[in-house]
Amino acid sequence: MRNWLLPEYIEDVLPAEALRMEQLRRQLLDLFHVHGYQLVIPPLLEYLESLITGTGHDLDLSIFKVVDQLSGRLMGVRADITPQTARIDAHLLNQQGVTRLCYADSVLRTKPSGLAQTRQPLQVGAELYGHAGIESDIEIQCMMVQALQLAGVQSLQIDLSHVGIFRSLIRRGGIGKELEAELYEVLQSKDKATLAEMVQKLEPVVQQALLALTDLNGGSEVLQAAQTRLPQQAEIKLALQDLRRVAQQLEKTGAGVSFDLAELRGYHYHSGLVFTAYAQGCAGPLAMGGRYDEVGEAFGRARAATGFSLDLRGLVTALPVAEAIKGILAPYNDDAVLQEKIRELRAGGEVVVVDLPGHEAHRAELNCDRMLVSKKKGVWEVVSC
Repeated sequence: MRNWLLPEYIEDVLPAEALRMEQLRRQLLDLFHVHGYQLVIPPLLEYLESLITGTGHDLDLSIFKVVDQLSGRLMGVRADITPQTARIDAHLLNQQGVTRLCYADSVLRTKPSGLAQTRQPLQVGAELYGHAGIESDIEIQCMMVQALQLAGVQSLQIDLSHVGIFRSLIRRGGIGKELEAELYEVLQSKDKATLAEMVQKLEPVVQQALLALTDLNGGSEVLQAAQTRLPQQAEIKLALQDLRRVAQQLEKTGAGVSFDLAELRGYHYHSGLVFTAYAQGCAGPLAMGGRYDEVGEAFGRARAATGFSLDLRGLVTALPVAEAIKGILAPYNDDAVLQEKIRELRAGGEVVVVDLPGHEAHRAELNCDRMLVSKKKGVWEVVSC
């Protein structure tokens, strides 16, 4: 194998794309900052137990594992930064009130995922800890919409669900763990025929409700239908009420809203509202998140939590290609006036590239459409090439 070949689904990010990613990363972190979210940078490696604690081992198969040569313990390369922020909130910051954290860093996964189909996404996200009310869900989801709109995403569609509905039906039916896992898998595939066979021995109310979940997807009419087709249990009524309140707030942002009550993504990890952002022309989700109140307890300190994340590389891949910013070509000259002019232009945000001697034949590679010329002694002006 040639030395310059990379593993499958591991890629270099070349200059044009890297610039777009870095510019957007800065914009998103600035957005989080003005909303009160503090940046954290967790380690790339941790002991495996810490990385999968509280996630129901959903991440276990996604994590690259290595043996720590210092301790002999099994370590993992993070596949998701969210559990790390939960650990930081629970054990390092140890605040009693609301904590807002954000992050932007690479993760590594055993299999490709996301729009970019890469094993090394650049994960950007925000997490809110210490508040269990619907208000924090609204804050996180509206900020997600604002982040995607800032990136230039058009025609956003937010798909909402609530894992509390399925959990409530599981408890009412006295369903064991094995059957619960099987029902979860079938609901994700929306295989109504198989589901009908699996629920035959359950009480009629639970049977009908589980079958109804496969049909309850669409617009606002879904919530109205759910009120009549699902049991009038307090937890289900509250879940539908929360979905309605969040939808009303999201619609004010200009995003479209839909519902899919059979969507249980991250069921062993999330505990309430879950959401996914899509856009016209994009083959997969742009961002996703939800409430995960139980993770803090797994770290030894119960904390309500909600958040979202996106793969910045996948997002940039999905956006229209922007025209590269052209620079200004400056001659190689130690003239003091020229040097001051270059500093002035760069301070104003212009790209100024010095034309080093001996490379005149390759000037086109420098991506400049203007140049600095001396029209008269002591005066340098920018003109078109």
